[in-house]
Amino acid sequence: MLYFRSIRASRPAAHLLGKRCLMTASGRGRATTTPNHSSHAARRVMGLSSHLRSTDLPNSGGVATMATSSSSSGQVEVRHQKMQSVRLFLLNRPKSLNVLNRSMVNNIVPQLQVWEESNLCKVIVLTSVEGRAFCAGGDVKALITGALSGKPEDLAEALKFFEEEYQLNHLIGTLKKPFISIMNGITMGGGVGLSVHAPFRIATENTLFAMPETGIGLFPDVGGSFFLPRLDGELGTFLGLTGWRLKGEEVFQAGIATHFIPSARLPSLMSRLAELETDELDVINGILEEFVGDIEPSKWNTWSLGGQIGNAIDRCFKFNTIEEIISALENENTPWAGEVLEELKKMSPTSLKVTLQQLRNGRKLDLASCFRMEYNMAREFLDTPDFYEGVRAKLIDKPPRTPKWQPPWEEMSQLSPSIVQRYFTPAAPSPRSVPKNSRIPSEKLRFLTSLTYHDYPHRTLSGLPSVHDIYRVVIGEGRRGQSLAAPQTKEEVVEWLEQNWGAYDSGVIGSERQMLPQIVTIEGGFGRGKAGLREKVLSVLDRYVEEVSKPGVQKRLEWKGPK
Repeated sequence: MLYFRSIRASRPAAHLLGKRCLMTASGRGRATTTPNHSSHAARRVMGLSSHLRSTDLPNSGGVATMATSSSSSGQVEVRHQKMQSVRLFLLNRPKSLNVLNRSMVNNIVPQLQVWEESNLCKVIVLTSVEGRAFCAGGDVKALITGALSGKPEDLAEALKFFEEEYQLNHLIGTLKKPFISIMNGITMGGGVGLSVHAPFRIATENTLFAMPETGIGLFPDVGGSFFLPRLDGELGTFLGLTGWRLKGEEVFQAGIATHFIPSARLPSLMSRLAELETDELDVINGILEEFVGDIEPSKWNTWSLGGQIGNAIDRCFKFNTIEEIISALENENTPWAGEVLEELKKMSPTSLKVTLQQLRNGRKLDLASCFRMEYNMAREFLDTPDFYEGVRAKLIDKPPRTPKWQPPWEEMSQLSPSIVQRYFTPAAPSPRSVPKNSRIPSEKLRFLTSLTYHDYPHRTLSGLPSVHDIYRVVIGEGRRGQSLAAPQTKEEVVEWLEQNWGAYDSGVIGSERQMLPQIVTIEGGFGRGKAGLREKVLSVLDRYVEEVSKPGVQKRLEWKGPK
């Protein structure tokens, strides 16, 4: 039995477009020289690089076509490829911007589990065929068209999509086999869920990232409650509330991608990966680092959400109510703050209030608990008129119109804390258990693995240090459970991170969340280094750290930023 509150009679009844966003990605990359990795084996599989340029993939020279997922029209929606050591998923709905539907999820999951156990598979890669999008989100048309009936069985079908999508997202985040997501195009909503929890996430000059759900009366799901609060300062709060778009190398600078690789280098990268004889994460990370593009050092202070804009984001989005955030933006009295206010006031007030609470909760939760929370939220949003109204107004009606939110902005005070809390209340227990693989969604989200963590174990291997990581080093707490001598200069901070950053922390992942540490340890990198590490650390130190030197007193660093 599925427990839904009755759908309000005011819910719009219309067919919905099957995309959360329709946007054009713009490139920003610079032409650079592609590394030379030629070999007989590489030449044999270079044909597979055509997946970046054509929908017709070769089936020869070390490349094997496998089972695929097809739509009712016969279109192959997900292509599987074997490429020597690589196993490849290709999203193949380019006309629909590769929006994710249930059949695609149900196709990817079992194959992912098979490849995870294969000794021949050394790395799994997920990308898309040629087109504007990697994956522009979930298939809202299929989800909502059925749910509009209000029938319990149709609502159950809609919730089942969220259940299976979140199970896939969690599986990617806890997979034992190395997983690379190549976000070569529009990456939003459901597409973020297919990538952001992976140990390796490649952005190109074509990447366009956003979490725009508050604009259609929903919330940033697919694990947004986990990854957004773990970005620098209040950047994740800002992105989750506003749906702000990031392009190209900015996706790497924000900490969403682990590597920025120009798209022209992807064919050579694929050939290099095909030669792998190991599935060791540090080896794969080293290969990706060979292909990264250069980002000018000055851009770490001048990118769209860096420098003074980043400081303003921290000032304005640190509050725990939407009303306080609005007031802080009004007090900024700058063109940037005015633009952000204009965007915020387009969003559903319900979505904004619930999302802010979601992100504050997520800061303290492990990965599995975040998905369980979002599953409860998804159930409630299927009983919320703004979700239906937002999709219709933004994506169905021609021309698009301004949604009529309930309540409207002028009556936001109606959204009391008790109303917001309803979205985080688990469903009442059913007297009957739901069988595994049932078409009926579970009342409590169940996962395909028992693993979880409070911080990404791969973050210190493949990503860049966060502001919080750098703060820990400044105060001498870079290693978990061990106090170190605090560095006395900014250069000492940079050098320490260059020597110690770059190792996988297996100690943070496990099945007993109560026993798991809250933070990763920064050690064991052995000077591997990381493209952009020095520049990122220096930009953070310039914003938040002051070198204090007084006569007769040992020189020290004083931290003045978010912790």
